[in-house]
Amino acid sequence: MTEHLRRLAAAVALSALAAAPVAAQQLVKAGSEIAFTSRQMGVPVDGRFRQFDAQLAFDPKNPAAGRVAMTIDLASITMGAPESEAEVVKAPWFDTARFPQATFRSNAIRAVGAGRYEVVGQLGIKGAQREVVVPVALASSGGQTIASGSFVIRRLDFRIGDGDWADMSMVANDVQVRFKLVLAGVAAP
Repeated sequence: MTEHLRRLAAAVALSALAAAPVAAQQLVKAGSEIAFTSRQMGVPVDGRFRQFDAQLAFDPKNPAAGRVAMTIDLASITMGAPESEAEVVKAPWFDTARFPQATFRSNAIRAVGAGRYEVVGQLGIKGAQREVVVPVALASSGGQTIASGSFVIRRLDFRIGDGDWADMSMVANDVQVRFKLVLAGVAAP
């Protein structure tokens, strides 16, 4: 009977450890950035979003079990020109009155090399959903993990620049998106 109780106690202890919460993983907004470069009449136009958030569960040793979800406040765009910022939130562009946020939800994460991953997921902008593959490099710095990378989206896939602005000779279709996300609680790669 004593051996049975000892095994039961060990099983309960293991169950409690398995159910214990993993250290909180979160986005550290200070130092994080989501930026982009588009081209208007061949001239690069840079911008960034000031407000965004991420929820994640990621272990570099088991990337397939990870998940990432992000939201970006589209009205928080800054482009260095107030007239452009006032225009881009209107209906032909982001239509932030109807679609205030862009979203990203991962479907799969896979390792592709030392400290490098591909995150496949659904990007939602202005009511349109498209699958994107996001290359991510992880590096440790000062007890935090930095996730960085870049990828290209086609703005017309998301109806960004409807109507007269759909002319790609005025505004290029490809938009380069860059990110640097400072993360707390993610194990070093």
